[in-house]
Amino acid sequence: MKWIEKLTPRTHKNWLLLTAGVMWTGVGIFLITLALEWMFAPDVDQPWIYWLPGILLALAIFQFGFSRLSRKNSRRIVNLETEKPCLFAFQEWHSYPLVLFMIALGISLRKFSPIPKPLLGILYTGIGGGLGLASFYYYREIIRSPIWQKQDPEGGN
Repeated sequence: MKWIEKLTPRTHKNWLLLTAGVMWTGVGIFLITLALEWMFAPDVDQPWIYWLPGILLALAIFQFGFSRLSRKNSRRIVNLETEKPCLFAFQEWHSYPLVLFMIALGISLRKFSPIPKPLLGILYTGIGGGLGLASFYYYREIIRSPIWQKQDPEGGN
């Protein structure tokens, strides 16, 4: 099994944190962009009626869901035993099927849902905003990393 170890792509923990943060930020921006297109379409009257609940939902999803998840995941990455874990360890292995399910659900809602797009935009804004806000926990952990801490010439902090 040593040959499998040699094939495993490895990277420093900070790169895992950055990968997770960029993924969460990117997906958040993608979802919010879709929502904005739907809410601010020319045929939509008073788009703020949809935008405001979406923002409130994003804050709730961030506070009660994604912030806890991203803090837990960033602590997990920081506490990994090896300094150079597998590149794909930026999220737990059992989370990958959930991510695939969420992608499939998002595509299904977007393509086949009878829900009007501006209403669907509230949900997309909530999830996208929650993901985007929670992604900052990953960036904060990178900044807290010893690599980024300034050292004085005597070797202390």
